[in-house]
Amino acid sequence: MTPLLHLSGLTKAYPGVVANDNVGFEIAPGEVHALLGENGAGKSTLVKMIYGLVRPDSGEMRLHGQAFAPHEPRAARAAGVAMVFQHFSLFEALSVAENIALGMDDAPETDALSDEIRTVSKKYGLTLDPDRMVGDLSAGERQRVEIVRCLLQNPKLLVMDEPTSVLTPQEVDVLFETLRRLRDEGTSILYISHKLEEIRTICDNATILRLGKVVGTCVPAEETPRTMAEMMVGTELKSPTKRPYQPGPVLLDVKNLQLPSKDPFGTSLRDVTFSLHAGEVLGVAGVAGNGQDELLLALSGEELTQNAAITLKGAAIGNKGPNHRRLQGLLAAPEERLGHAAAPDMSLTENALLTGHARQRLTNKGFVKWQATQNFARAIIEKFDVRTPGASHAAKSLSGGNLQKFVIGREIMQRPDVLVVNQPTWGVDASAAAFIREALLELAEQGAGVLVISQDLDELMEISDTFAVLSEGRLSRVRSASGVTIEEIGLLMGGTEVDHAAA
Repeated sequence: MTPLLHLSGLTKAYPGVVANDNVGFEIAPGEVHALLGENGAGKSTLVKMIYGLVRPDSGEMRLHGQAFAPHEPRAARAAGVAMVFQHFSLFEALSVAENIALGMDDAPETDALSDEIRTVSKKYGLTLDPDRMVGDLSAGERQRVEIVRCLLQNPKLLVMDEPTSVLTPQEVDVLFETLRRLRDEGTSILYISHKLEEIRTICDNATILRLGKVVGTCVPAEETPRTMAEMMVGTELKSPTKRPYQPGPVLLDVKNLQLPSKDPFGTSLRDVTFSLHAGEVLGVAGVAGNGQDELLLALSGEELTQNAAITLKGAAIGNKGPNHRRLQGLLAAPEERLGHAAAPDMSLTENALLTGHARQRLTNKGFVKWQATQNFARAIIEKFDVRTPGASHAAKSLSGGNLQKFVIGREIMQRPDVLVVNQPTWGVDASAAAFIREALLELAEQGAGVLVISQDLDELMEISDTFAVLSEGRLSRVRSASGVTIEEIGLLMGGTEVDHAAA
């Protein structure tokens, strides 16, 4: 059988790095093919070449047996290649139909397009109302918009980048049914994900990249997540070690926390109540857009609340800002690495100074102690295995996984009493994720309270002592993480069950 897509000798180099080095593999018609690799392995560059966003330096691509060299995404789409990106490219103030029309090269009239959206979404089990505003949709519904927009182009190859990162387990099941239906109809799917159990479930074959080169192939169903992860990293993978949990005194106490969202499409916090103890890892699950960002802003002090709503070691801090909270021992690491957790164009040394100046005493009478700051940055790099030429390099020069290790390490190295982290391993490969999770567990073992906000349920079950679910700005009651199934958590995440602490 002639492969749908044939890649041979694809090479792409940038100054100082070869992103793809002589890459070649094939995807058959009607095949779900996984592309695996650590952060920085070359996956993004490769799919950008397939989709016409990047031109290869050498090598060739063949689609349907014919030479394929798209000079822009429009040419790739015309040839039958569509892509669903990890980060949605939607306008919240426009309707579903209007967003889909913007992503089409030759969109029909509005009424005709709305009919097509209803037909396609019903056929593939992705129910959508073309008249709804995107800002009113859940994260799962927004992903449906992206997928339906691709399906309206009748693609022969659908590229999907981390497609389940914002979905509940139940929504993942629906998505997989859609992908199987597309596969049965002859559509090929190139599937990128760090969730290796999902790779085993949905993918027929896998190609593994490491440092820009193809280092192996496998049939995922015949492997375990661990063996695939070890193929990706080229070494034995260390799993985080969970220690027995014995709760200490309450460090952080939150009672009836209210916070209106300043984002017109955000989610306001309503009556959030919980306590975090010394030595406890409290996991907060939830689908994106249910108040996670607002919760971190409220706890970090970037958004002020009623003073008595938040107490740290018995002292009310609701109306205190981030600097005061950091000095008192409450530190935070937000989800957005570049722009929020780190300044992209500033060096790692300067980024270490941004949050560490007070607790690490990196200033003296308004002057920066640069040697001490450099030593702090270098210590983070060394202890957290941050792959970088040095502390003088800009934050934006690091891969996502390495920057995340730096951000988490910067906060842990300041010895917090309470650490709040939002999506600690978002888009991070298996090796870096295991490293970060182990660091969080070690911090709790040393007596800190750790609050982990995450959409990765496997992660929460791996490291959490207790957990709660954030849905529509409300937090469920906190319960023990032992004995709870992923399905039960998924129902709470989707709002199917009402279990709010304030109810």
